[in-house]
Amino acid sequence: MTEARIIEISEPGGPAVLVPARRSVSGPGPGELQLAVEACGVNRPDVMQRQGRYRPPPGASDIPGLEAAGEVLAVGEGVPTTLLGQKLTALCPGGGYASHVTLPWQHALPWPAGYTAVQAAGLPETFFTVYGNMVFRGRLKAGERVLIHGGSSGIGTTAIQMARALGAAQIIVTVRTSEKAEACRALGADHALLYPDVAWEDEVLALTDGAGVDVILDMVAGPYVARDQRCLATDGRLVLIASQGGPDARFDATVAMIRRQVITGSTLRPQSVEAKNQLAEGLRRDIWPLLNDGSIAPVIAGTFPLDQAAEAHRMMESGNLIGKIVLTTQEPEP
Repeated sequence: MTEARIIEISEPGGPAVLVPARRSVSGPGPGELQLAVEACGVNRPDVMQRQGRYRPPPGASDIPGLEAAGEVLAVGEGVPTTLLGQKLTALCPGGGYASHVTLPWQHALPWPAGYTAVQAAGLPETFFTVYGNMVFRGRLKAGERVLIHGGSSGIGTTAIQMARALGAAQIIVTVRTSEKAEACRALGADHALLYPDVAWEDEVLALTDGAGVDVILDMVAGPYVARDQRCLATDGRLVLIASQGGPDARFDATVAMIRRQVITGSTLRPQSVEAKNQLAEGLRRDIWPLLNDGSIAPVIAGTFPLDQAAEAHRMMESGNLIGKIVLTTQEPEP
């Protein structure tokens, strides 16, 4: 057993319920490794878990945190001992807001060349999500057009760069402010639409000469689905990755059949260990070389010490950020 510094959720509520604590954590079991965490990412599901709206799956830690970067401290049965001492960044089933975390070893990938712990910690959750949905489910191909909602989020900034690197012909994003629009264009978006101010589905059709886009990455759902369908091309793929606008949505089944439109989606955390293994291998093969050569890089909006996780959540809930928030685990000064 190891005593770890952690962040607990004392009760469902606002950011103030994130409380620093210490807890004994067990070592890795078969097929697992343990990281001495140097940095961990903050994600929207962490906020929902804190609010009591998103329960961890059975067997997952009650400690929030879905990604972490650090040094391999211990390995369980069946895990290559050559990983000991390596710097890895990993998708976690939970427990990332801690100085130590245990996870399936195949969900860990090496830090890209020259990366800091903060940069490495900003990769797993968004890269697994974008690759699994835009590339695997959405089947985005070179020469196609893509619409990305929430372009300035961690997901959005990752998706823009990945789509550009994979040869998308036209990248359109929706954002809330002109500052965020400028940031998205700097990352490779061709067009950034201010969604409070325009009927973005009409703008998408105008920008594509009426054809629509081939892939849509949507984290809103709810009322967006019907609007998405209107600007989705024939044989287009609408991929839902969250339901911030609510779970209930309407679409035109006749249009979907006539235009052979696909409406699909996934959420990452409930997927099986084996499914995440496949995503990790795809990232290692297709995306990690792009990180190593600098073609893609995480956008870091801010960093906070682990003990200030509440402040990190306040920043996320403000919406005033571009990219990812990361916590660092360095011990505070006495």
